[in-house]
Amino acid sequence: MDTLVSDRPTAVPVTLRKLYFLRFAFAAVWAGLLFAAGDALGPAGVTLLLVYPLFDVGAAIVDIRSARAGGGTAPALYVNVAISSLAVVGLAVAAASGIPAVLRVWGIWAVTAGVVQLVAGATRRRLGGQWAMIVSGAISTVAGASFFAQAGGDDPSLRGLAGYAFLGGVFFLVSALRMNRARDGR
Repeated sequence: MDTLVSDRPTAVPVTLRKLYFLRFAFAAVWAGLLFAAGDALGPAGVTLLLVYPLFDVGAAIVDIRSARAGGGTAPALYVNVAISSLAVVGLAVAAASGIPAVLRVWGIWAVTAGVVQLVAGATRRRLGGQWAMIVSGAISTVAGASFFAQAGGDDPSLRGLAGYAFLGGVFFLVSALRMNRARDGR
């Protein structure tokens, strides 16, 4: 038996599809707001930076409950909750030091969360639509390294985080749509 999901996968894909659609919508709105905020680390900008990993924690908890309801466990998702929770704390501290510090913390978070997403997607591949999660996890690791490197550059900017979040949201949308096709036998 797969340790991430049960042999009774019917409830899990339905919940995952809804969650993935929600994650797409959240990422799109969040990216637009962050892009509009620019590189300001004022109250609104910092709040946006903290809300993103907090939402990730909440989404992972919903995902864990879905896996449990299907009779399985979700070890990779527990790791994701821990990593994203640490990211919230790290970003709160880093925001006081400036954009380079924020990019370093975000970069570390993106790398580690990307690896976890890649593993979770690979483990769940039989649910359908998970290739998008696998690719997204791989891209997240590369993007995270890029954010970390950008922090040492001449003109570090938070706007790249908006593109990163939106692209991640698109991968959730693709995965949700592919899960529908897998369920319908298309």
